[in-house]
Amino acid sequence: MILFPISEYWWFYLGFTLFVLVVLALDLGVFHKKAHEVSFKEASIWTSIWVGLALVFNWLFYLFAKYQFTTHDRYTSIEGFDPNGQARATALEFLTGFVVEKSLAIDNVFIFAVVFSYFGVPKIFQHRVLFWGILGALAFRGVFIAMGSVLLQYHWVVVFFGVLLILTGIKMFFVGTKSQNLENSFIVRMLKKLFRIHPKIEGQKFFVRRHGLIYGTPLFLALVFLELSDIIFAVDSVPAIFSLTKEPLIVFTSNIFAMLGLRSMYFMLAGVMDKFVYIKFGLAAVLVFLGLKMVWLNEVFGGKFPIHWSLGIIAFLIGLSVIASVVINRFQGERNR
Repeated sequence: MILFPISEYWWFYLGFTLFVLVVLALDLGVFHKKAHEVSFKEASIWTSIWVGLALVFNWLFYLFAKYQFTTHDRYTSIEGFDPNGQARATALEFLTGFVVEKSLAIDNVFIFAVVFSYFGVPKIFQHRVLFWGILGALAFRGVFIAMGSVLLQYHWVVVFFGVLLILTGIKMFFVGTKSQNLENSFIVRMLKKLFRIHPKIEGQKFFVRRHGLIYGTPLFLALVFLELSDIIFAVDSVPAIFSLTKEPLIVFTSNIFAMLGLRSMYFMLAGVMDKFVYIKFGLAAVLVFLGLKMVWLNEVFGGKFPIHWSLGIIAFLIGLSVIASVVINRFQGERNR
């Protein structure tokens, strides 16, 4: 049973989407109206704000769910239904989904660094590219989540994506620390064939007119590459959250909140990413675990692996990889002295 079907809670989706658009408009039109290089301090503050907003929403969502489960005939008519327990479970599912998507988004951060370096995007313009890139990514995620809510009702589709997550995690174990070369990327080659490309960056413009023709700038190429990369990442991240909950509303809101803070997280981690090289292995382990949930563990536990266990395992795997990165880097630094 879907607790928050789209047909009944369409107004919640609409209200949440309007809230996101207002927040993004304030972000670009007020707080980041003038192009500037985002400092570590500023990025840290904004990261804290986005995480804080997600936690406030999580609390409000808990209260909303508790009210709905207590007063709505749709739920009170179900024999043995526990409104308080179910409200806590839904809030915990949101939190776990947010943690998973935030963790997997670290992979996006590495891609951001490679793309900006390859296309020579100055730090002063990176926020603008990321803003429009993430705005487009939000729209694509909405489409993927809508498709997933329908397709993942079929058991064979669940098993397929579970196996895909496991294989992706295993692959990440072996290629997680290898640097990426965009020169041989199929996406970059196709973009250069499809669009007229102006070789120089012209301020914060995505397009310039030369001799009556429209040319895309390196900022445009970086933007398109980030959009296409996110579509590829969504193939993993959206099923990963669906392994934790069958509620499209929870998947949608937790995914969007994680994406909203992705820009500030990039600027915060950009200078220290090389110190967390082993976090890829933690992410790989998370993907394997989530794949096992979809393929096997959920069935073993009567259709639903305990959500608080999931949160604990995911936090442990990510935390362990972070600690390993710090300890091993420090050991190697002392050894090289």
